[in-house]
Amino acid sequence: MEPLRPDDPQAIGRYRLAGRLGSGGMGEVFLGYSPGGRAVAVKVIRAGLAADAQFRDRFAREAEAARRVGGFHTAQVVEINLAADPPWLVTAYVPGPSLAAVVAEHGALPELSLRVLGAGLAEALEAIHAAGLVHRDLKPSNILLASDGPRVIDFGIARALEGTAITVPGGSLGTPGFMAPEHIRGGIVGPPADVFALGAVLCDAAGLRPFGDAGPAHTLMYRIVHEEPDLTGLPDGLRDLVAACLAKDPAARPTPAQILTWMGLDGAAGPIGEWLPAQATQMVDRYQSDNL
Repeated sequence: MEPLRPDDPQAIGRYRLAGRLGSGGMGEVFLGYSPGGRAVAVKVIRAGLAADAQFRDRFAREAEAARRVGGFHTAQVVEINLAADPPWLVTAYVPGPSLAAVVAEHGALPELSLRVLGAGLAEALEAIHAAGLVHRDLKPSNILLASDGPRVIDFGIARALEGTAITVPGGSLGTPGFMAPEHIRGGIVGPPADVFALGAVLCDAAGLRPFGDAGPAHTLMYRIVHEEPDLTGLPDGLRDLVAACLAKDPAARPTPAQILTWMGLDGAAGPIGEWLPAQATQMVDRYQSDNL
């Protein structure tokens, strides 16, 4: 967490701000505290988007749907104020680093961690889809790792950003390595697209690049649409599942419920606090102590 800058607000709505958590295409993200002392993430919409009437309309619909998303593995939307200047929304704060940061610092996760990660993501997608939403941009930087499991953030935001300047070629928001073939082609982006992204996330967490490691975005997207993934190096127990998630045909991919059954945990992982390797667990613990 970074300290507030001199020109940053000290409060947004009824939430006192304590520091900066980051920034993205949508705007700035702050650590805040409710009047009762609960830590929250406060997302402030940047001016260019706030002035876009189409964005505001879409974001209002998606944010209201996001408020209905429950489940243990999501960061719940707490409050929204689109009438404010600038508009903002507040979500539950997850005191943990992103999956992207953990893998960058400590490398690939072992099979047990991948199974717990996959099961948590599947539970999150069940809750998101049950609210009538599709995440559309599930990726390692949108997954936070807490001591008791993963949390998915920023659901409901991608659809609101469609058609704005924050898009990949073709006008669709997404991250090329995690976009399903139908998303790249400009087709219907439904729940199966999130399942494709889940499979790509598991590959990334295992240290794999199933469609190649480098090159321009359009090259990577071509491979996703036309070539089969290379799953060499993925644990044997996960290879068939990930291959199914990465199927070209959306109808051939498993549902989140089927992924949960396939993972076959049912408490077998032991206490959830032991789900990450020791160094990654220390990183999560350090993040929590430094950011609360």
